Amino acid sequence: MLTRKQLELLDFINKRVTRDGVPPSFDEMKDALSLRSKSGIHRLITALEERGFIRRLAHRARAIEIIKLPDTLDKGTVGGFKPQVIEGDKVDPPRDAMPVALGHAVELPVMGRIAAGTPIEAISEVSHNVSVPGSMVDANAHHYALEVKGDSMIDAGINDGDVVVIRKTSAADNGDIVVALVEGHEATLKRYRRKGNMIALEAANPAYETRMLPDDKVKVQGRLVGLIRTY
Repeated sequence: MLTRKQLELLDFINKRVTRDGVPPSFDEMKDALSLRSKSGIHRLITALEERGFIRRLAHRARAIEIIKLPDTLDKGTVGGFKPQVIEGDKVDPPRDAMPVALGHAVELPVMGRIAAGTPIEAISEVSHNVSVPGSMVDANAHHYALEVKGDSMIDAGINDGDVVVIRKTSAADNGDIVVALVEGHEATLKRYRRKGNMIALEAANPAYETRMLPDDKVKVQGRLVGLIRTY
């Protein structure tokens, strides 16, 4: 199924590729769909990619390739497939998402904002609380939540404005997404990898470079265990 906004975006991208040979920029997509921020476009593109209509190509600017079109846009492309379009602008949640309202809920403190992009000042004060499913957390561990600022982890499914659930820990395995405290005053959300006595903090967006830091400059303050998104 496609939402109306997903269908509108796919149609806009297809027309621009047909006309210009390259996809439109995120700003052009945002303006065409009358959205207030590019994070909404990121979510729509992720949904179209998950449904197999487009593919994002790594390490290339405007790297969006159309794989197929529903027959409402191109009768000859998908051979009889006809999507059901949902009225309204709501973007479907990921397939493995769970409704927060179901089951036992746990209140976690939201410790301000965490940068998924340029690091920001370390977070230390509780701004408010958020309810998360009890199955998302370990009863024997401490957890907290952070609001994501930036788009450097978007290819890991973490968008600007999402709330991430963090298990408090000072240890991490290679490949974990962690809250890293850099040089004692900058907090950032990145994928963690140890390489000898160096720590690599990897973004999940080709627009951002991996940061390499001595291991004594990086302290792990938690590991990502869940994500909450409001549509």
